[in-house]
Amino acid sequence: MPTDLDGRARAILRANDRAGYTVPNGQVYPFQWNWDSAFVALGFDGFDRDRAWTELETLFRAQWEDGFLPHIVFWQDDPGYFPGPSVWAAGRTPATSGITQPPVAATTLRSLWNSAQSAGESDLYRPRLEALFPRLMAWHRWFRDVRDPDRRGVVMTVHPWETGRDNSPEWDVPGEPIDISNVGDYVRRDTSHLDAKERPTKLEYDRYLALVQFGRALGWDHRAIAAASPFRVADVGMSMILLRANRDLLALAEELGRTAEAAELRELVARAEAGIDWLWDGEKHCWCSRDLLTGRFSGFVTSASFLSFYAGLHGPDKDAAMLTHFERIGDRVRYLMPSLDPDEPGFQMVRYWRGPVWAVVNYMIGTGLDECGYSAQARRMRADTLALIEHSGFQEAYSPVDASASGGGDFSWTAAIWLAWSS
Repeated sequence: MPTDLDGRARAILRANDRAGYTVPNGQVYPFQWNWDSAFVALGFDGFDRDRAWTELETLFRAQWEDGFLPHIVFWQDDPGYFPGPSVWAAGRTPATSGITQPPVAATTLRSLWNSAQSAGESDLYRPRLEALFPRLMAWHRWFRDVRDPDRRGVVMTVHPWETGRDNSPEWDVPGEPIDISNVGDYVRRDTSHLDAKERPTKLEYDRYLALVQFGRALGWDHRAIAAASPFRVADVGMSMILLRANRDLLALAEELGRTAEAAELRELVARAEAGIDWLWDGEKHCWCSRDLLTGRFSGFVTSASFLSFYAGLHGPDKDAAMLTHFERIGDRVRYLMPSLDPDEPGFQMVRYWRGPVWAVVNYMIGTGLDECGYSAQARRMRADTLALIEHSGFQEAYSPVDASASGGGDFSWTAAIWLAWSS
């Protein structure tokens, strides 16, 4: 792989480093984002192991007392971003948002630990692992206690932004009951930096802000929000990521000799393995998100549908169905994996999470396919991802049709995936 891109990727991470945390993109996203930091740490690990660990440690400094980990940490204000800390009004120091994001951190921590062991530095990093482990455990317990109301091992989300796939069409129908009548006037900042055709519509953004106002009115009491939110969806992406993360946290618990926590995590994995089939849409023959208020499946094949492999769900019938979708979609686009099935009428190759490819999702899909023994499909995921970066640079996302850029440039997690996958 081209060494100049290796250097460019490292330079992007350095440029977006804010002395302990990394912004996704200095212009559009000037704060620390939860799952962005988890992926960024993978990139740093290849050339600055200490900095990789610091990324996670800084993130968990903003953890709430009940284990909740916010999706944004506002280490410093930036008037160019909306909605900023005054809109969230979470009442925290440091200021944070009031919602969470996909729990990738445990999987990253296991990767960092394995890397340190391979380098013969386990003695150096074990104390840091010991310090981070209980914080991860507390966050995973928070998901169990607050976001799995039916004890199926799936994750209930109360805001599309929590999913990381902010503008997926999966949220359109569940979002219809959200009352936007009191949202009021506001000035978006995203469309001042990016083309509006790539961003959510005003209706979608009104719904996002209405949910922020709903949570703020409840004082960010997460149990109260979970019980009463007008938007409650079992997200297939977060559910698969949490199952994978619980497996990885279990491996770390065993490594550390934490027998009680290991038993607890085995129960969480078993619960998900027994209950996550609730997200299998038998008519669509696909893993889909599902509205918890109506029981209705989204009916969409999205990139998150393929995270079943990453979660370690490996069975002949469902695998065959998902691989059939994989091959069909792979024949329809030049670059995998579009965030929405290109056969859907609502597919848009550059609009946020309604078509573009994200390198981080590809990384998770490819990793899962490889671990489940689907090596040919895994090779295509990796090859397509690297080809997109070679063609258009380190963008937030890419058109699956022609590799054109979508979203912000010089994007940290894309640079990190290049470094993690190109060697």
